[in-house]
Amino acid sequence: MATLIHTLADHSDDVNYCAFSSSCLATCSLDKTVRLYSLNDFTELPYSPLRGHTYAVHCCCFSPSGRALASCSTDGTTMVWDSRNGRRLAVLEQPSGSPVRVCRFSPASTYLVSGAADGSVVLWNAQSLKLYRSESVKDGSLVACAFSPNGNFFVTGSSCGDLTIWDDKMRCLYNEKTHDLGVTCCDISSQSVCDGEHEPRYFQMASCGQDNQVKLWLISFADILGAELKYKCTLSGHSAPVLACAFSYDGQMLVSGSVDKCVIIYETNTGNILHTLSQHTRYVTSCAFAPCVLLLATGSMDKTVNIWQFDHKQPCSGNFIQKESKMTVENWSEEDVLAWLHTQDLTDLVGIFQMNNIDGQELLNLTKESLTNELKIESLGLRSKVLRKIEELRMKMESASVAIPDEFLCPITRELMKEPVIAADGYSYEKEALENWLSNKRHSSPMTNLPLPSLVLTPNRSLKMAISRWLETQQK
Repeated sequence: MATLIHTLADHSDDVNYCAFSSSCLATCSLDKTVRLYSLNDFTELPYSPLRGHTYAVHCCCFSPSGRALASCSTDGTTMVWDSRNGRRLAVLEQPSGSPVRVCRFSPASTYLVSGAADGSVVLWNAQSLKLYRSESVKDGSLVACAFSPNGNFFVTGSSCGDLTIWDDKMRCLYNEKTHDLGVTCCDISSQSVCDGEHEPRYFQMASCGQDNQVKLWLISFADILGAELKYKCTLSGHSAPVLACAFSYDGQMLVSGSVDKCVIIYETNTGNILHTLSQHTRYVTSCAFAPCVLLLATGSMDKTVNIWQFDHKQPCSGNFIQKESKMTVENWSEEDVLAWLHTQDLTDLVGIFQMNNIDGQELLNLTKESLTNELKIESLGLRSKVLRKIEELRMKMESASVAIPDEFLCPITRELMKEPVIAADGYSYEKEALENWLSNKRHSSPMTNLPLPSLVLTPNRSLKMAISRWLETQQK
């Protein structure tokens, strides 16, 4: 279930965009302001609204750490703010002076991209806040942008319908017309996928457009070979232009918002519609999932932002657990640590950890003394809980020191298969998981979303033997 838990109605004009950090929600509007809210109780922060733009604010985004917030406007500027106190850090003027429609930080906070109505794309150095490089698309306004999770490339979308892939040196790697009437938004999932049983891995992207469509794509990228964009499928449901889309943190859900006033939430693997939300009274202009909790924000031309909460039966309920298994804690970013605090019911410590820039390495090095003397955590119970959770992390790291081969994991559950079976699509699945899939009257492939020509399941004895041999080697 998706439950409406709060409505924000502070803007005096259309809401254009919503963005989450691990502790805040930012919204921007035609009313020239950016507003910030605490995720604890959705109260507006004392230094909000942020004022400085002289015309409508079209987009806003947080840096990966959540400490910086960027906003861009018809006034031809991208402003960078300190999200902790609302102080304006920089005013970045688009070289052409054209209205700026979209802005995005790269995953490592190396760059900030701004895209404008004249088609210009600028890469700013996010540390020095100086112009790094600029280019432009052939036709149309720049209205959409998304970075790959590793930051090696980013994609822009234009009002003429093109999607363009750029590397981090601003070289154009690929261009294709994808939406006849113009792209309106795009997003790239934080989780890579495997197109088949072997490498290469792909990044999954969603794009939406004035043609009423939401399309899913697979992007492959290699420094030497360039980039490739492969069409995957089109998701149905909207009856009017689609203005916004966003993946959930684990990539298992995709949300879209439309001129038809509806918000649709899809299960990414199947394309099935999980929810249709129709509480907004005018066009839905923005959708954003929170990075670490089951929250969704939707913004509209009705001047409101709705906050939705999901129950724990949703596909993304295990998102951070999956991330823990794929990334060693030492490599966690500060944002990952804040996400972990939320999952461990340690939300009260988010502000302290954020202020002290605690990343994965520093998390593992925390002691009773450092929690007391450096982080100033006064509660003995809270200190004990943090140390206990850190010890659990260390134990998980030790038990997961050898990664399970990807081909041994069920594509549905992402768990080690015990009774693998081959379906008519040629892929192997855990028998119980696929039977449950089929029992819900879903007769399409979990991997391709195409109809299964047969529901016969054939035991994959060779894969079962390979898994058994691998398990024996782990016990030695």
